[in-house]
Amino acid sequence: MERNIFKDYASNENNADWERHIERQAPLYKRKDDIRSEYERDYTRILHSLAYRRLKHKTQVFFNIDNDHICTRMEHVQHVESVSCTISKFLGLNTDLTRAIAMGHDLGHAPFGHEGEVELTNIRNELGLDAFWHERNSLRMIDKIELLQDNNKNYQNLNLTYAVRDGIISHCGEVDENGIKPRKEKIDLDTFKISGQYQAYTWEGCVVKIADKIAYLGRDIEDAIRMEFIEDSDIKKLMEISRTYGVKTINTTVIIHNF
Repeated sequence: MERNIFKDYASNENNADWERHIERQAPLYKRKDDIRSEYERDYTRILHSLAYRRLKHKTQVFFNIDNDHICTRMEHVQHVESVSCTISKFLGLNTDLTRAIAMGHDLGHAPFGHEGEVELTNIRNELGLDAFWHERNSLRMIDKIELLQDNNKNYQNLNLTYAVRDGIISHCGEVDENGIKPRKEKIDLDTFKISGQYQAYTWEGCVVKIADKIAYLGRDIEDAIRMEFIEDSDIKKLMEISRTYGVKTINTTVIIHNF
């Protein structure tokens, strides 16, 4: 593949939608001679948030494990950041944007991984509310809960750029044989009613969506082997099954009947 083939679509000053990408909900103070880009500011604002610090004690897949070598939610975020940065750099996209989206994509994730999401959804359903999904909760953390001091020691929310907020709430959802590409219109992010309802507004957001899957698939399998839930031979067997049935027909039932 050729390098920089997406450079004309990168989220930068040459992009026709640049001002929409970097729009914030309110003006953000600026220090004199600040050398950071808009997205670098977003990255550091996420880094200094309490929600990010809490990720070090949140589960990726395996919870209540007394093993320092099992992935935590914070480590997963770092993997996504690394993968997305590598991809976006090769494609000629804005790595500052992919890093910021990756850094914040799981800020509102439930404790105990996706099992925690299921339990929170059950509780919400009992109260007559819709499902809990961590992408929306991550945006809620950013827009409503997390606070940082400004240069006058006043507190305000993270106030991130639209492109970063959009990439965070749209990072989940299936990727089929048609692939993914960014949507054309800038929308009110409150119009997201279900997980994966819309694609990201930028190519960088699409990259993070793919990078998230790359990051967790490999590491989750590695941790499962380390925890002795599966063996290396199981992986080989799964690969044989996938080659036999193909990606369109393989499912849990197929796997169970072939093991």
